[in-house]
Amino acid sequence: MPAPQVLLVSIVLAPGLMFLALGLGWLLGWTPKEPVIVRSAKLIYGLATVAVAGLAASMWSAGVHSISAGSGSWYAVRNFEIPMVLSVDRLSLPFTALTVVLVGLVAIFSQRYLHRDPGFHRFFVLLHLFAFGALLVFTAGSFDLLIGGWELICVSSALLVAFFQSRPEPARSAIRVYITYRTCDTGLMIGAFVLHHVAGSTLYTTVFNGSWPKQDPALVGASATLIGLLFLLAAMGKSAQVPFSGWMPRAMEGPTPSSAIFYGAISVHVGAYLLLRAQPLLAASAHASAAVILVGALSAIHGTMVARVCTDAKTSLAYSSISQLGLIFIEIGFGLSWVAVVHIAGHAIVRTLQFLKAPSILHEHHEMHAAAGGHLAKTGAHFEALIPEGMRLWLYRLALDRGHHDAILDRFAARSLRRFALRMTTLEERLTGTHARTGERGLDG
Repeated sequence: MPAPQVLLVSIVLAPGLMFLALGLGWLLGWTPKEPVIVRSAKLIYGLATVAVAGLAASMWSAGVHSISAGSGSWYAVRNFEIPMVLSVDRLSLPFTALTVVLVGLVAIFSQRYLHRDPGFHRFFVLLHLFAFGALLVFTAGSFDLLIGGWELICVSSALLVAFFQSRPEPARSAIRVYITYRTCDTGLMIGAFVLHHVAGSTLYTTVFNGSWPKQDPALVGASATLIGLLFLLAAMGKSAQVPFSGWMPRAMEGPTPSSAIFYGAISVHVGAYLLLRAQPLLAASAHASAAVILVGALSAIHGTMVARVCTDAKTSLAYSSISQLGLIFIEIGFGLSWVAVVHIAGHAIVRTLQFLKAPSILHEHHEMHAAAGGHLAKTGAHFEALIPEGMRLWLYRLALDRGHHDAILDRFAARSLRRFALRMTTLEERLTGTHARTGERGLDG
């Protein structure tokens, strides 16, 4: 295998192997000491950063726009197969670099933040699992393989939200996050199925012609619109766009380092990456592009309003992320692919820093206020002056209740899913002859 392909495979497999090593050791009763865990993480992500730089240099010197590695199928039944192909191009390379660098920085930060915490080992196991899933998403050569990494991000996200498992609220919040993910992930699953049916494959090289961002889709018309809208549904869930934004503040129940890497840097941008990868399909459908722009605009407005009335730093940062992601969706809908990539990179770096500094942000605000002579200007006051007082009060009430999104989803989605699950449980008990006690419990207790 040529050197660039070796580098690509090594970058993806490194955190996966670390997850397996720590996880199997944990199951066998062996838990390494904190310095060993942290030093191994530093080594892995340091080498991965060097490998990404070497991969970029190889692509630059060879004058190629993409590098692929792997062959064969992960799974095959008759005419259906999931090809085992990794690929890196001008879109996936920046995301891969961001992942290895920022996960490495979060691992270093967590050394002190979680020092002597009972879940120190568990945190790093899940961090490596997340890194492996994210790298698999960004380097997948097909939408089928992308789904595998997508699901690993979902699992690790829910488990890290419930990290402080001694308290009931993190567990409830994790269930909310998981249900929202699973509901919206149906868009990605069905979209990949439709793509298989229409195009015969989900390989990027089969579905698209040319190199990113100048690609043409192999299908147009109603098929492109349907697949684009289904992928938009999946992206809305991962990127916390309206009306699926309610899970984002609940995810702040997890440790600050996981909040930084998941909801400030990498995980929330996975939805935007999916839309950027499917950009040719969106460009071929005016309806799908318009839907992306509409969702982004509503989310940007919603996130901005709610962030102004939040009473804690992490929740305010969460809604600020939602508003920025809304702007990124608008850029993608208008076909400004490179602008969106640069926006994502800048937003990921800045938001990671803000989340990691969240515990001391109030102290810094007081220092800035004192440095300004006690006259730190209130942001957005000139916009508020343009809105009539009656509408302003109505908007504040709407923002305080966060757009009623949770109540709407509870009534029309969550309750129906819970009732369906209880009926399936009752049916299973009748078929198997078991009599387990069941009861209906709200997600919010």
